[in-house]
Amino acid sequence: MKLHVAVPMLAAAAVSLSSAADAPARREWTIDGTQRVALVCAPAKASTNPPPLVFVFHGHGGSMEGAARMFGIHTVWPEAVVAYPQGLNTPGRLTDPEGKRPGWQHSPGAQGDRDLRFFDAMLEAMRKDFRIDTNRVYSTGHSNGGGFTYLLWLARGDRLAAIAPSAAAGIRNADPGKRPQPLPVLHIGGTADPLVKFAWQRAAMDAVRTLNQCGEGTPWAPMCTQYVSKVDAPLVEFIHPGTHNFPAAAPPLIVRFFREHARK
Repeated sequence: MKLHVAVPMLAAAAVSLSSAADAPARREWTIDGTQRVALVCAPAKASTNPPPLVFVFHGHGGSMEGAARMFGIHTVWPEAVVAYPQGLNTPGRLTDPEGKRPGWQHSPGAQGDRDLRFFDAMLEAMRKDFRIDTNRVYSTGHSNGGGFTYLLWLARGDRLAAIAPSAAAGIRNADPGKRPQPLPVLHIGGTADPLVKFAWQRAAMDAVRTLNQCGEGTPWAPMCTQYVSKVDAPLVEFIHPGTHNFPAAAPPLIVRFFREHARK
């Protein structure tokens, strides 16, 4: 069947949806004359409760198909609407300085905020088409996608309930005067990461602990420590001994963390 995605102030293209509601379906938007696409998975069974929404952002040089396979959030949390967006060719901070591979903007204002506007368009479409629970909107991503997840906290934090960046260090250098409001965070980091140095990630986690007014840590899951927050914005650190990889144990823990947190 055909579904038209209507987004205010944005031209949205007609897209084809699979007859299997729980299978990834390609959706398209035209934003400022540029086509943007994502794979979207919706619950197969109707429910009287509005579904949560999870955005999953691939790393630099990755793809929406790869993110769907690697994260598989739609298989772990079939009750959720899950969007796997596709990035555009973007200069990388650590690799690909010429921007020959797809990725996400790394700071507010970069690339004309095209990826923030893409997020806005997707969120508006999901609100309309799936009547999502706007108090349960989440973001996760790996590497550059994890960095963009941190950027969403900075730029769109009022629309998110929790985030789960992996192999990223986005908030450590945030301007103290422009830091966002506290938000529950699950950070996934490898101690042997040769690209996004673990020291950088450690600095990011320490910044989150300070911002979220966290106290002492307690075990939360294998390799995971939770730091309870005075302002109901805990930090969970999932520290694994790997490199710049995304651990196979992460998706169920991400879903568990997201299930535990909704916007007040």
